[in-house]
Amino acid sequence: MGARVGRGELEAQVMDVLWAAPGPMTPAEVRDAVCTPRRQLAYNTVTTVLVRLWDKGMLHRRAEGRAFAYEPLIRRDEWAAQRMRELLEASGDHQSALQHFVASMSAQDASRLRKVLDGKKKRSR
Repeated sequence: MGARVGRGELEAQVMDVLWAAPGPMTPAEVRDAVCTPRRQLAYNTVTTVLVRLWDKGMLHRRAEGRAFAYEPLIRRDEWAAQRMRELLEASGDHQSALQHFVASMSAQDASRLRKVLDGKKKRSR
């Protein structure tokens, strides 16, 4: 039996598989792509993750035989931004969380953030 994977990590792995796919994938195809010899997942587990992502509006699905085929509705950068927002909300203290986040940034990323914030400031005027 393989190691347990957190819900967010499994969602991210499923999204990675779907972003890399040339087209929509069924739960069985996603399961085959996510499973490794050290970690096997039940078909129902993968289906639950796909339905959860579909419920969140991150995936499109269409009937394909007796199953659905899924494909991403959002890009990887949009997914990352959404996860950052969720983590910020979960922190309970936005200011402190943002201060720690900015303090941990490289100078290059801090410069990028400054440019994004300056652009937002200009657009809101």
